[in-house]
Amino acid sequence: MTAPEQRLEPPGGTAVLAGRPVARIGFGAMQLPGARVFGPPRDRETALAVLRRAVELGINHLDTAEFYGPHVANELIHSALHPYPADLVLVSKVGAARDAQGGWIPAQRPEQLRSGVEDNLRSLGVDQLDVVNLRLHEGHDGHDGQDDAVDLDSQLAEMVALRDEGKISGIGVSNVTADQLRQALPVGIACVQNAYSLLDRSGEPIFELCRQHDVAWVPFFPLGSAFPDLPKVTENPAVVAAAATLGATPAQVGLAWLLGHGPSVLIIPGTSSVEHLEENVKAGYVQLDPEVIAVLDGLATTDR
Repeated sequence: MTAPEQRLEPPGGTAVLAGRPVARIGFGAMQLPGARVFGPPRDRETALAVLRRAVELGINHLDTAEFYGPHVANELIHSALHPYPADLVLVSKVGAARDAQGGWIPAQRPEQLRSGVEDNLRSLGVDQLDVVNLRLHEGHDGHDGQDDAVDLDSQLAEMVALRDEGKISGIGVSNVTADQLRQALPVGIACVQNAYSLLDRSGEPIFELCRQHDVAWVPFFPLGSAFPDLPKVTENPAVVAAAATLGATPAQVGLAWLLGHGPSVLIIPGTSSVEHLEENVKAGYVQLDPEVIAVLDGLATTDR
């Protein structure tokens, strides 16, 4: 009889998220659906293989959302991994929806947040989500674009109610300003998801608040993204040069730089490729020397 494959120890170490131990290198499911995070994947079997390989590599922090697809990322996770490993931590988000053309629309009212949580529970096939992030919209001014005032306190109260009912274990927030995070902290915040990378440090004030209050920092777009207004870490000449010196890839350098910013930093790079997944995980082995760190630290300001 062949012995079962032994799970690898996660590179990059572990941290705690909502009371659960997680590998600091997780996986974001946003790239598994089709183009623009809309519709089915180009290759379903490859998408399933990516998820299964992630777990084999020791990843136990999956970040997803019912509106990725919509209904696609969660279905893939369920098909690939259910029944889930006991240590798997499922993180989702609410606060947005999709229109028929794939556009992103707000879904910020308390009843919409509740519906979003319940949709995630059904599609993932679980009774409780480990963390659900309340995704606010950039420029959020208390309105959700539907002629209704949606104040943050009301949104947080609904998230707390869902936590009290046992439908979620931890509350996170995403796309928040420093003032919004300060407003949210008293309810107990497990993590913050904001854009942040080696080249985009506009989130530095929020990151500092997370450090002060022992809140996990989970940067999205850790290498930039396909959107034209965000810088691409892997294309920066200094990053490319550092990678060549270290025998690493530019992506690994960018991810290693994030991991080096403190034990509360959890990264969730996404991909639809097993090869890129394995490359991302190996970022946990990359050691940046002080000279390289000094160069990389000087590449961006906190302004965007």
